[in-house]
Amino acid sequence: MEPETFLDHEMVFLLKGQQASPFVLRARRSMDKSGMPWHLRYLGQPEIGDKNRHALVRNCVDIATSDNLTDFLVEMGFRMDHEFVAKGHVFRKGIMKIVVYKIFRILMPGNTDSIEPLSLSYLVELNVVAPAGQDIVSDDMRNFAEQLKPLVHLEKIDPKRRPNVFSNLARKTFEKWKGQILQ
Repeated sequence: MEPETFLDHEMVFLLKGQQASPFVLRARRSMDKSGMPWHLRYLGQPEIGDKNRHALVRNCVDIATSDNLTDFLVEMGFRMDHEFVAKGHVFRKGIMKIVVYKIFRILMPGNTDSIEPLSLSYLVELNVVAPAGQDIVSDDMRNFAEQLKPLVHLEKIDPKRRPNVFSNLARKTFEKWKGQILQ
């Protein structure tokens, strides 16, 4: 099977409550395939389990939605934390999905035509959707990751760390954008 290319716009929404960490939802839509629905994703907390496990295990809910998703989230009390454009390729090997992509910062908030690469590097993600208790899948993921060395070093990365990186990116982009308007 040939790899698929994609060009997606992702917006990360937060709902701050009384918990220490906010509730995070990710809204994503295709920019290169018109008529495709928005996708809303919730990633649960990593399971506390075997520290020797080779992959993070978490609940994931991913649903297709209507075009007014972002308006709905704002009405529900969520606020957009940051947004970015992802451009890359999706490969499949059995039940594994390998995503290789670049992240682009949006220079003018809401304007996906005005973007620049966040870095020269590509991000490589390896995902598997499996029923609970399928720990053997993490061994398959580790074996696949070993085949990519020395070009790619796959590590367990908690996506909860990514929002901080993108939040700082969003703040810097906003400051740059605000500075351009004030000039």
